[in-house]
Amino acid sequence: MDTENSGLEPEILRERVSLLKVPMDTIGLEHLGDIIRTLLDSGGGKNIVLLSLWDLLRARRNKEYRAYVLSAALVIPISKSLVGGARFVSDKQVPRYMPFDFVVRLLSSLEERELSLYLLGGKLRTLRKAEKNIRQTFPYLRIVGRYVGSFKKSQEQSILEAIRKASPSLLLVGKGIAGGEQWIAKHDALLPGGLRLWCSDLYEIFAEQRKHPSRYSFDHGLEWIGFCLQKPIRVFKVFPYLYYKSLLLVYRLFKRGDPSPK
Repeated sequence: MDTENSGLEPEILRERVSLLKVPMDTIGLEHLGDIIRTLLDSGGGKNIVLLSLWDLLRARRNKEYRAYVLSAALVIPISKSLVGGARFVSDKQVPRYMPFDFVVRLLSSLEERELSLYLLGGKLRTLRKAEKNIRQTFPYLRIVGRYVGSFKKSQEQSILEAIRKASPSLLLVGKGIAGGEQWIAKHDALLPGGLRLWCSDLYEIFAEQRKHPSRYSFDHGLEWIGFCLQKPIRVFKVFPYLYYKSLLLVYRLFKRGDPSPK
């Protein structure tokens, strides 16, 4: 078990477990506010990863992304397949979180302390609507800047400088950024302290341009049906899914305990 030393109560624990040598954190949402406070108070930049099954497989084959996940302050599982895999391989009970719910709880934790947020990514119309709705929902959360995702390479240094000057408690990065989630890792040394989170399509959800999966479909691991209806080509992900299942079987048979990721 890992316990934080700066401000975290002893009974609030976070366990970092390993699945196929990729880390995941076991935390209760009711403790998220305390953990976020501890991360912010400890200083420095802290990356948060919302880990899907496809992210886990990517971390196994991509060294740069793997290093990014290994160094993250929080790795939050969002796929039911990860929860089932951890239970199958090592009998670990790992909670899973709907990305939208997690981010809402994160923003609520920041608002309680009247902390700040910088929005980066998305299209202009989407970003404006998302910002408006976030301001209405979290009136005491200070939005200290925003910039769309489709910026030119020549603008990147100016944007990084703007983020450094704003020094947000949370940098929320969405679609349209060249390199996607790995943009955060690539510019880690140039970003200010605070939390950083890749939010994928959550700007569209905040802008009410797209609905998040229902609680029923998410709890039953059926959200993939909606994703396949939106982009039928995603049905071919059944092949990496079968590969994942075969890896679990190998680890179950030959690598009981799944050593900590290195």
